[in-house]
Amino acid sequence: MSEALLTRESRGAIEIVTLNRPQALNALSPDMIEEINRYFLELPHRLDVRVVILRAAGRHFCAGADLESVAFAEQGAGRAQRQMAMQKLYSGAVKAMRACPQPIIALVHGAACGGGFSLALAADVRYAAPNMRMNAAYIRVGLGGCDMGAGYLLPRLVGLSNASEFLLTGRFIDADRALRMGLVSEIVSEDKLLDAGLSLAADMLNTAPMGLRMTKETLNLEVDAPSLEAALTLEDRQQVMLLETADHREAVAAFLEKRAPNFKDE
Repeated sequence: MSEALLTRESRGAIEIVTLNRPQALNALSPDMIEEINRYFLELPHRLDVRVVILRAAGRHFCAGADLESVAFAEQGAGRAQRQMAMQKLYSGAVKAMRACPQPIIALVHGAACGGGFSLALAADVRYAAPNMRMNAAYIRVGLGGCDMGAGYLLPRLVGLSNASEFLLTGRFIDADRALRMGLVSEIVSEDKLLDAGLSLAADMLNTAPMGLRMTKETLNLEVDAPSLEAALTLEDRQQVMLLETADHREAVAAFLEKRAPNFKDE
């Protein structure tokens, strides 16, 4: 992993991942998006990481795709195939973020546009600095407003009417509006964003590891569950599996003995 594009810092079971192209406002070059994909695709195999905090260096979270380095319009034979491969590279980052079992906490400051907007949407929880401004910039550069999962994730987070307003116009969402819509959980001063993220991550670490992973998985599936019955079936499956773990027995014992549990992911 190139430290120049993406850095990571471990704090116990919490990993802090930082977009690190501040000189380019963290615009997503193909090399950078490849590293983001690689990182999140590795996470299902890393039980040492239980929570991910995603943030960015510099003045802005992410200005979107680096239009100067994304060769969508390269001419010649196979152009359509190259365009599709590049598109899937970018959209794949969102898929990898949603599929990884670790909860992702996004700390968003400054601009989060286009691809940066979608990365924030793909997180499980978003905290915003007061200067945060998000938009689906895709439609402002002659593309469709639904890109990199925005057309799927945003309506589920804020409702179809709110999502339509922003996806059809590319309008900016400021921190106050985002909080009112439930798009972000809290507005935190920029210098306290990391502390807020670490505090939430610490609360997540107070849970059983497998229970935390399965809760994210079940939430993902229940968003699109066709019925209450289907949702209850997913929950029943989750609970029966977790009832058989040693961590469940430890949690019950700790509760009865009025002590903190000692989870071992077993």
